[in-house]
Amino acid sequence: MHKYEKIWLSFGTGALILFLVILGISAVHQGHSPAASGIETINPDHVRDDERFKEPGLYESKEEGFDYDLYMIASMFRYEPTEVEIPKGSRVRVMVTTPDVIHGFEVAKTNINMMAEPGLISKYHTTFNKEGEFLVVCNEYCGTGHTDMTSVIKVVGSEE
Repeated sequence: MHKYEKIWLSFGTGALILFLVILGISAVHQGHSPAASGIETINPDHVRDDERFKEPGLYESKEEGFDYDLYMIASMFRYEPTEVEIPKGSRVRVMVTTPDVIHGFEVAKTNINMMAEPGLISKYHTTFNKEGEFLVVCNEYCGTGHTDMTSVIKVVGSEE
């Protein structure tokens, strides 16, 4: 083997080893791990057994920093609840899950856009500062009734 070939092979092998060491260190740096973290799971066969999703809707939040918690279930081919009324200026934590297939959860004319996946609880934090009716649509094809899958969030003036 020629001298220059040995140099290039050594350089390539060294670069690969350095890359793998950096990748390994960054993967576990500051407590990070390859496993998913911060994701809340739920058994899709028992969504209704979970106290939060037994009767989906808007509830006063027990968490500091939020006025309300909005629990919604996306399922073939509807959202529950079909209509929600939220006071203007409310800080809301939206939580969505599904017992069947992957659905989209988009609130038109807002930044709320999530996927509802079986076994996961998708969360989004927002403040509703604008009055009006906002259509919730499924933006992930989920079957033949996909186009009829809607809900409405009504943001109304606060009662102050």
